[in-house]
Amino acid sequence: MSIEPLSWGRGSPLNDLELRTDTAGVSEPQRWSVPARSANLEAVRAALTSLDSLGVVITGGRGVGKSSLARTAVADLGPDIWTLQLRSGPSSGKTPYGCLAFLLARLPQAYMGSPTAILRGITSLIKSDAAGRQCVITLDTAGSIDDMSAGVLLNILLTGTARMVAVAPMVSDLPADFHWLLNDRRLTEVRLDNLNELQTRQVLLSLLGHRVSASLVSSFHTMVGGNPLLLKALVTEQQHSGNLVLSDSVWTLRDKVVLDGAASLDDIVRSQWTRKSPEERDVIEMLSCARSVELSRLTKVYGAGVVADMEDSGLLEIDSSDNRWVSLREKYLGDVVRSWLSITRRRELRSLLLGGKEPDPATMTMEELMAFGAWTQECEAELSPAMALAAAEAAVQLFDPHFALKYADTLKRNDPQWVPAQRQKAAAYLLMDLPVQAMAALDDISQPQLDNLDVEEFARVVEAKSRVMVWLPEHTARVPALLQTARKRLGVEPGIAKGWPEPLAAAANRISLSEFEYQAFVGDYASALPALEAAADPGQNPDTWFRMNSAVILMSALSMAGREMDALSLMRQLGGQISDAAEIVGLRERFASRAYNVLLMAGQWRRCIDLLDPPSAREFHRLPYRSAAAELAAGIAYVYSGRGAVALDSLLSAAAQLELRPVQSLLRAAYAAIAFAYAQIGNAGQSRQYLDRLQRTTGAADHATRSRTEFCADMAARWLGDNDAATRLKQSARRDIAAGRFTLAGISLLGATVNGTEADFRLMEQVAGQRQGPLAEISRLVAVGSRTHDAKTLLAGGELAATLELDAVEARCMALAVDYARQAGDSVSARTAQARLDILAATVASLPIVPSSGSPLLTARERQIARLAGRGASNRDIAVEMGVSVRTVEGHLYQVFTKLGVTSRGDLTGLV
Repeated sequence: MSIEPLSWGRGSPLNDLELRTDTAGVSEPQRWSVPARSANLEAVRAALTSLDSLGVVITGGRGVGKSSLARTAVADLGPDIWTLQLRSGPSSGKTPYGCLAFLLARLPQAYMGSPTAILRGITSLIKSDAAGRQCVITLDTAGSIDDMSAGVLLNILLTGTARMVAVAPMVSDLPADFHWLLNDRRLTEVRLDNLNELQTRQVLLSLLGHRVSASLVSSFHTMVGGNPLLLKALVTEQQHSGNLVLSDSVWTLRDKVVLDGAASLDDIVRSQWTRKSPEERDVIEMLSCARSVELSRLTKVYGAGVVADMEDSGLLEIDSSDNRWVSLREKYLGDVVRSWLSITRRRELRSLLLGGKEPDPATMTMEELMAFGAWTQECEAELSPAMALAAAEAAVQLFDPHFALKYADTLKRNDPQWVPAQRQKAAAYLLMDLPVQAMAALDDISQPQLDNLDVEEFARVVEAKSRVMVWLPEHTARVPALLQTARKRLGVEPGIAKGWPEPLAAAANRISLSEFEYQAFVGDYASALPALEAAADPGQNPDTWFRMNSAVILMSALSMAGREMDALSLMRQLGGQISDAAEIVGLRERFASRAYNVLLMAGQWRRCIDLLDPPSAREFHRLPYRSAAAELAAGIAYVYSGRGAVALDSLLSAAAQLELRPVQSLLRAAYAAIAFAYAQIGNAGQSRQYLDRLQRTTGAADHATRSRTEFCADMAARWLGDNDAATRLKQSARRDIAAGRFTLAGISLLGATVNGTEADFRLMEQVAGQRQGPLAEISRLVAVGSRTHDAKTLLAGGELAATLELDAVEARCMALAVDYARQAGDSVSARTAQARLDILAATVASLPIVPSSGSPLLTARERQIARLAGRGASNRDIAVEMGVSVRTVEGHLYQVFTKLGVTSRGDLTGLV
């Protein structure tokens, strides 16, 4: 028996790639999750409209959106389809015709004599209700289906009376006869899994209606494991609590997600809780407090069988590290359950796991220290001074300044750890862009306390002070005197200290590293280079800590000094050594930050993006203070490449977060980069708005950040036609040349000389000669080609820019090459440059320069006609194809030939 496919009109949503936002029959709480399920929706649609299909079975765990998808798919079939909704509850499987009871009640008594008569009666009733329309039955199975109902539904499907959309957790929950239909491919299974992070982002965009920050997406996705139902509840709770805020058209988190008192999530967890065994509840309570526990310790307390069963059921996840850490798979579960537990129960669980003995902080990872500190405070117990200090240091390294301050504040002035705790407080305040408070924490250390410090702790305090003082303009210039005084007290000289690993030598090396950091902060790379190269040499410096940290700073110094390829070589070398130096706290983060600068200065923006990988799930708690910096870095990389449109999402998200949680004056850099991005896409109004914001925002910054901020701001202004911007860029370049920062000078000159003079190009060429690598060669070729009006030289520069995907630079080269080639009568070069410029129109919204000889780009119609002509079509054929006159085609072809510098149709092949 053949079954006719469901029909739909040409205007039906099923013919469109996008979903209707006003889908009939789908309530608002359900519709928001549909955009992330477009592939699944298409699979359901195909199953419902295929010629040989009887329908579809949608399977998946609780809360993944099975019923929502089913209702959306059925509603999108349009008003000409008659739908019938059936539900099988937990008790329906014990009642004959349980899910069909409301239809059974409508049957005349004559049909009640036998199962066959009931079958025919229900089938007839459905046909009568459908009134000639095609029918789709939606079956939502919360429990098993009784045999009588299954038989009726099978007959309805096989007779072509209706097709079906069945919803079930698993295929095994359906009647056996349905398995046969699945095996015979008469029914199609569409399996819904939890959302991935990209889908979570799509759902949040649908729910909130504005851009969403990366930290928001990552935090929410990690907490709910991609479950749409829980995601919706989490959004509602965080909006209600005021933690989810709209800042400058970007939704972001004001602070960490706290679920204490989250009513809707609490209800969801309680419904799950009733189905757990007492043993499972105990394990969940333990992990909700401890966050993660070593597998061996957890199995020792609760038994291997319980833990294994919970992992198999998806409640637990066990990582692949040596310690085999066990945690709850769904993070929200622990947050909610923890809020239920009394102080007494929390202490009981803590004692059970620890055996009444506080662990040694020296043996714990940073994550363990953070978790232990949080658990101890939640129990209203006291951390030992050693544990409090270790937890504060871990919190700083994990970019959690609030916890660092909380732990450090528990120490008393007479504790031996008090002075180191003040250093951690200062570091935490710096993370929050509060240098005045950071300085106050260090100034609180009295002179007698300083006098009683051993040499290594004294050097650490000096190091902490120098790191804070550079962020206070009135103190920055005093850092060299501070370091000189410290050396005088220690009785050491600058340079690599002899006698390492003696404490005095280690202290002297720490002071020297502070000097390197100060020189990098103020941009004094040239004078630092000799000492840095010596300190980074393994043959001269046996102190691994000092050597590796010096080498990381050396990367930046080499990069700024014009030795970009040397910097890249050192970066690759250090990248292979980082894992071997894992014991050096914070080294990996410092390396990544400076490696980004090295790549950016070398024009390798793609590798900058690759370097900014999102953090793993175990690191999501770091996001509030990491995400803004990472998104800003990605946006700046895109802006430097000329991709303003792509950069805006990251930059606007970063700015929204930085407005709520400042991070060392990065907000000014964000405003400048946003202005540059808007200028690149031709949005002058928004660009000027962010330049105004930049002017109203103050704050200190290190030299690298300050130079990027000024460059982006001046480039935005130059792009907008501000003649003074080019002057400022040239002045900046001359200052950089005087200081030996040839890379920065070259980049500024490349931006300043779009309409440069011969003197500008000669200076640009000279600076390029002081540099290394492809970006320097591009600058040289642009300078020489522009000065000599040599199209071939500019074509070579454009080709080299294309290898780095620097679209705006390539477009500049090609636009100039078009003019110079036409002036020289070089039609081949003119055609090549014009064709490349035409292609670049797709990525460069606003060209940095346009050819003076006519329009640089083909219009859409000219491009279409040129393609047809290049394929051999006659003018008449083209006119018929496009619905225009032959004379119009001739006129457009004349413009095409003029713009591209060609004389025949054959020359068009490959150009457009």
